[in-house]
Amino acid sequence: MTSLQLLTALMPLLSVFVLLVLLRLPARQAMPLSLLCSVLLAWFVWQMPIQQMAAALFEGLVIALTIVWIVFGAILLLKVLQQTGAIDVIKQGFSQVSTDKRVQLIIIAWLFGSFLEGAAGFGTPAAIAAPLLVALGFSPMAAVVLALIADSCAVSFGAVGTPVLVGLAQGVPELSSSDLQQIALQAISIDIMVASVLPVIMSVLYCRFFASQPNWRAGFAIAPFALLSGLAFTVPAYVVALLLGPEFPSVLGALTGLLIVCGLARRGILLPAAFEPAAQAGMLHSLQPGKPQPFGLLRAWLPYLIVALLLVLSRIPELPVKALLQSVSIVWVDIFGSAIAVSVMPLYLPGSLFVLTALLALFIQRGSLQHFRVALHQSSSMLWPSLVALCAAVPMVRIFLQSGVNNAGLKAMPMALAELAATRLSDIWLLMAPLVGALGSFIAGSATFSNLMFASFQQAMAEDAGLSHQLVLALQMLGANAGNMICVVNVVAAASVVGLNGREGEIIRYTLLPMLYYCLAASLVAWLFFA
Repeated sequence: MTSLQLLTALMPLLSVFVLLVLLRLPARQAMPLSLLCSVLLAWFVWQMPIQQMAAALFEGLVIALTIVWIVFGAILLLKVLQQTGAIDVIKQGFSQVSTDKRVQLIIIAWLFGSFLEGAAGFGTPAAIAAPLLVALGFSPMAAVVLALIADSCAVSFGAVGTPVLVGLAQGVPELSSSDLQQIALQAISIDIMVASVLPVIMSVLYCRFFASQPNWRAGFAIAPFALLSGLAFTVPAYVVALLLGPEFPSVLGALTGLLIVCGLARRGILLPAAFEPAAQAGMLHSLQPGKPQPFGLLRAWLPYLIVALLLVLSRIPELPVKALLQSVSIVWVDIFGSAIAVSVMPLYLPGSLFVLTALLALFIQRGSLQHFRVALHQSSSMLWPSLVALCAAVPMVRIFLQSGVNNAGLKAMPMALAELAATRLSDIWLLMAPLVGALGSFIAGSATFSNLMFASFQQAMAEDAGLSHQLVLALQMLGANAGNMICVVNVVAAASVVGLNGREGEIIRYTLLPMLYYCLAASLVAWLFFA
């Protein structure tokens, strides 16, 4: 492989970084330029057939529209709850648990977000947690950045274990169920020492960069509570992975963590002095002491509980709900004469469940048709900038991934980059393995697809380097988790939910260092305790 070809494989990723992060172009401008760059290089250097490229573009458009539908559903649900007054009741309910924004951040982004990741995955946690944080008084930038950082550890077992049961199992078909179990246990064992620190990092970042009075000390002051909150998720998740397998560690670990952390917060255990109490008082302006609530806290939270329940029920293969929702499917195989196929199950998409729950919320909370019209208008108007960005970003990714079919006799661009790393860096593969996993998520927008794409390569590298393949595949999983923080598709989707279109590069600048911490700390722990 020539230097020009390697540079070509790097160019789509470099263009995204340069345009978004360095030049600070909004995604709706940067991603079409990156797409154009990818098309030209794939055509002239990789020599992709025109039908293969057209099929990859079409596949990407279809996938982008499904992501837009998820974003729309999440925004619609939030706007309906704002119209009915439920969000104001939820705000006041949080004041009964804690008025401290650091605690609210941990409960919503880290624990509730982890539950949503375990139930549905595929960008759902940030789409729900970020707007809820905004409703609680966080700035949109803080909400998106911190929700993306939080949506990492739970990804190992997201969407009822899909990254393991589909990603690793299909990426390395010869892996036995006991192999998968051991890999999952190794990953969550490392996470107990690495990911449990993430709530501390989130609290410090919030207090230093997003608080009305920036203060490092306030972030570190809550470190004991934040660290315990991290362990309240990772330790139960390990127990569930040990006893039940990879389907439910994130769901049950998050539920256990919510019970523990809410109990501690109510009693003030390990909590320092409240941070930004004046801001918190202002947060409840819409519900004055003398003003009656429109309904109780349970009714306010019920739509979120319903959507969480629907997501869980629809993802368990043993229940008939999943098969029923998947029975309606739109499939196109051999697109434009290529081997590429795309399918959409509209009822199974989280966005459809969000829209259904929004309609139920109107009934439960006695909303009016006018409330729904306003919510629908607000939701639709927020979508247009992200529609352009996603409809360019996802097709660019699909060209990158589908470039294995070409007339130059080359492997797909991601594998070319991975093999380049292998030839130069095999001696330090424990350090590189998570970074390759993160690269996969950054490219594909999915930890599951990262595992599918790179699992067999990681296993081969483990054999060449004389390392345990279970350990290296566990690091692949953790790296894929970390890549979720900077994945362009996730960033664009989360930004659009809270109206931050055009600031995607700024979001990535905040999440880049936590992503590197996750990868490098996982490598260090693996080298010290498991190698």
